[in-house]
Amino acid sequence: MKRVLLFLATNLAIIIVASITLSILGVGSYLNEAGTGLDLQALLIFCFVFGMAGSFISLLLSKKIAKWSMKVKLIDKPQNSREEWLVRTIEKQAKDAGIGMPEVGIFEAQQANAFATGANRNKALVAVSSGMMQRFDQAEIEAVLGHEVGHVANGDMITLALIQGVVNTFVMFLARVIGFAVDRVILKNENGLGIGYFVTTIAAEIVLAILASTIVFWFSRRREFRADEAGARFGSRQGMIGALQRLKAESQVPNQLPESMQAFGITGGKKKGFKALFMTHPPLEDRIAALQNMTD
Repeated sequence: MKRVLLFLATNLAIIIVASITLSILGVGSYLNEAGTGLDLQALLIFCFVFGMAGSFISLLLSKKIAKWSMKVKLIDKPQNSREEWLVRTIEKQAKDAGIGMPEVGIFEAQQANAFATGANRNKALVAVSSGMMQRFDQAEIEAVLGHEVGHVANGDMITLALIQGVVNTFVMFLARVIGFAVDRVILKNENGLGIGYFVTTIAAEIVLAILASTIVFWFSRRREFRADEAGARFGSRQGMIGALQRLKAESQVPNQLPESMQAFGITGGKKKGFKALFMTHPPLEDRIAALQNMTD
């Protein structure tokens, strides 16, 4: 129920923000004055506003979504030595990384995982699964926490939102150009925007969004190598390698992070062939090899 309400609220917020912004910019219809062609400048502004709005509203809500969907227990006051160590470790790493102290939490999941999220690098959230806390040793957990702090310090969440916003913009823009061309050239409609435009636009958006998402996933994979380096720096290289090796040994355990959160976890599973283009994380073998070849 919470997810449905959040989905509706997000879409309503996008409509409100986009409508206000478009009114301020004076953008109404993206048909030209004669109604015979597209006003490409107006269309690009329209798509940019809606594309960026959706991406950044999702980013602004990312911490709330993570807390709700993963039932994260925030550690405001450590209840035991393990929690106290967790908070102190992240506090030290955040200071070394030059960012504000993130919120710290634990979520119930047997799978070993961790994630970081948040729109502000000085007000982020770092959470680790109960399974990882139970089975990994301190050096491995410290490296994983450094990996997540590295994501925050590198501004990965914001950069990912920017890339997603740009991708959204061009997907919407090209889909509408294709829809207009089909409506006018193939279906010979000359009165406004016909049903062919809307059907073609929706179909084109789906196809283009799938193809364009490979760009987002490519960036997501590249940033994991930098975050691994941060894990080695804020923890230890051997600890980071050990954590990845343990994750590889446990790779048969299903990923318990929701689809929307998997890009921010420590591992995103393994896919082969064409599906590998849609992986949020590189293969663990490649990440281990990169750390082993890393120069001090």
